[in-house]
Amino acid sequence: MAGSDDQKTARVAAAAYVRMSTDHQKYSTENQLAAIRKYADDRGFEIVRVYEDAGRSGLRLDGREALTNLVNDVKAAQVNFAAILAYDVSRWGRFQDADESAYYEYLCSRAGIRVHYCAEQFENDGSIGSNLLKTVKRVMAGEYSRELSVKVFAGQCRLIELGYRQGGAPGFGLRRLLIDENGNSKGELLAGQRKSLQTDRVTLVPGPPQEVDTVKRIYQLFVNERKSELEIAGLLNHEGILSDLGRSWRRGSVHQILTNEKYVGNNVYNRISFKLKQRRIRNKPEAWVRAEGAFIPLIEPALFNAARTIIESRHRHMDDTELLEKLRALLESKGSLSGMIIDEMESMPSSSVYQHRFGSLLRAYKLIEYDPGRDYRYIEINRALRQRHPQVVARVIEDLEAVGAQVVHDPTTEMIQINGEFSVSIVLSRSFALASGALRWKVRLDTGLIPDITLVVRMDEANQSPLDYYLLPAIDMTLSKLRFAERNAFSSDAYRFDSLDFFHQLAMPAKLEEVA
Repeated sequence: MAGSDDQKTARVAAAAYVRMSTDHQKYSTENQLAAIRKYADDRGFEIVRVYEDAGRSGLRLDGREALTNLVNDVKAAQVNFAAILAYDVSRWGRFQDADESAYYEYLCSRAGIRVHYCAEQFENDGSIGSNLLKTVKRVMAGEYSRELSVKVFAGQCRLIELGYRQGGAPGFGLRRLLIDENGNSKGELLAGQRKSLQTDRVTLVPGPPQEVDTVKRIYQLFVNERKSELEIAGLLNHEGILSDLGRSWRRGSVHQILTNEKYVGNNVYNRISFKLKQRRIRNKPEAWVRAEGAFIPLIEPALFNAARTIIESRHRHMDDTELLEKLRALLESKGSLSGMIIDEMESMPSSSVYQHRFGSLLRAYKLIEYDPGRDYRYIEINRALRQRHPQVVARVIEDLEAVGAQVVHDPTTEMIQINGEFSVSIVLSRSFALASGALRWKVRLDTGLIPDITLVVRMDEANQSPLDYYLLPAIDMTLSKLRFAERNAFSSDAYRFDSLDFFHQLAMPAKLEEVA
């Protein structure tokens, strides 16, 4: 008994990390944990904590609360374990950039916590062989997601062409009908309900008669009586008719009914792409996937086309002069301008048109000499500083490497690791003037990333060039937000420097003879 007790006390504390991609993988995490526990028993580990991401994609860190907490706990040294056990490389993540997967593992190893991949055929011991295999596995994990994305998209397109609905709310006047693989009805799906069998399919059918009549009435009012979307919304609200979301009608909700082809029976897909969670793209019409006559139509094609013609005639291309003239006319009639005022006007292009054409609404306002009554220049300054931030980070890295420092840059968080010893976050702080003319700076420290040092670059009065620098160590910073004046108390200005020379000296590797 004494020998078994000694063996138990000698076991190494470890955390287990498990992840499953979808809710359908009900027992996935249980199977992973079973394999991890066996690995722990065979290798002398004791699992003291489990981090679990259920139903989470491995493509990005966003949304993976457990892994985020694990990384943050490790960086904050708030852990009671010396190892992390994951089932395999793909459970750690299917990141599209293999370096991102390596970065999160690096954060753990930097804290003295080794990551073990329990089901892999290699030991993650830092040897050349294991590093090569691990890199290949990371690339393969990302490639698997890319290949699966192509296959899933092809399958979805095929189902669309067969007339089946692929996700999304049915919309006012329509309902989702669940059918089996033979086309037999299995009943209506209510809001929030999903199909339970993979062989089942979903199609759209007409909803309650009163909703169908309302949809037809909207088209009649718009086409035959030439009512605008805003007028129709007002009429429906006056009669106490609610939208499919149980809300009052707005111009946009009426416009959506007048432009969506599902009301004429067509099934349209791939208008917007968000593949591999990388970037949302609005596709051109020629890239859309469609099946005509897939659903029972609520509106005759001739009536739908008439509504489309009216809408398209309003959206002819306008040059900059015409856009600005419309904006001036709206200002004269309303007395003020805002994005909502612009979007609610039937005769106006949307506010997004002005943002796209002139860069921002504020620039469009400036061109018609409109003052919104508040100084919004900070928006433009913040945008310029965000664009400049990567350049500042690149310059700092270049200067650090020039003095011999080893720098690892994380493009996701923009943090840099120096000599494998400490992390640095770089913040550009915009200056703003009080009524007295005195300058002030507000600094928001990144408490989520918890860098060892925050390098604050205070911008000058014109926000064009650095004024000075603050090197703020995390251990002395107890507040997440700081406010600086031109001159501050010693507790703050003790960290102020006119140049980054001291920072470069701090990052310069010491020679062994100097240490001795």
